[in-house]
Amino acid sequence: MASTEYLAVVSALRAAGCVFAEDEAGLLVEQFHDSAALPDALRRRVAGEPLEHVLGWVAFRGLRVLLDPGVFVPRRRTEFLAGAAIGLLAGIARPCVVDLCCGSGAVAAAVLAEVPGVDLWAVDIDPVEVACAARNIGSRAVMGDLFEPLPPAVRGRLDVVVANVPYVPTSAVPMLPSEARDHEPLVALDGGADGLDIARRLAAQAAQWLRPGGSLLVETSGAQAAALAGLFENGGLAARVERCDDLGATIVIGARSLA
Repeated sequence: MASTEYLAVVSALRAAGCVFAEDEAGLLVEQFHDSAALPDALRRRVAGEPLEHVLGWVAFRGLRVLLDPGVFVPRRRTEFLAGAAIGLLAGIARPCVVDLCCGSGAVAAAVLAEVPGVDLWAVDIDPVEVACAARNIGSRAVMGDLFEPLPPAVRGRLDVVVANVPYVPTSAVPMLPSEARDHEPLVALDGGADGLDIARRLAAQAAQWLRPGGSLLVETSGAQAAALAGLFENGGLAARVERCDDLGATIVIGARSLA
């Protein structure tokens, strides 16, 4: 039988318009049932703060990734990006990987958990995001603009560069759900006029950092995939688009030639 406490939380979440009120109530009550923090957690959620920020974590590829308020919340569709990167690393001894625009470090954490012996860096330009990523992956999280903070010795040696770049066109940012618009950093959402500003810079730089045969993987929208593939080709990478209908995910993979 459901507890009175659980039913009260469900009722409050329903009144606030939460579509998955029962599931969210279960998580809130489970996490906060032994503390006086439940009323404050419920207040924050009812006010529109993302559930993941209230809980302080998000589930990602079987991991519990820690989240701080104001940090970009990893979406489930990004598990497809992480899985594709992990798949490309199979069989490589001590692979060298960089996760750019790393946010909370969710993709990097998945790679560390699933790829033995990986040599990995995770980079973000936002100090709040880097501090959160450091909670998940330690000193591998560094602050800077794309490849800028990486040691020069890894130039031309990277097996995989993976990036969940901001790709929302500037004009579409005001139309995002308030949870994203009001509680996640604009730098993690706004991709410029066509949504490809950061991806354009990344595609132009990646080939010089990848080893021959290495790959760049970037999450994007279905509508932007062809244009992004063209940017990869212009940057000297052979590009292909991959999709996962179950997760509603689209990524572009660009490979540096072996020559």
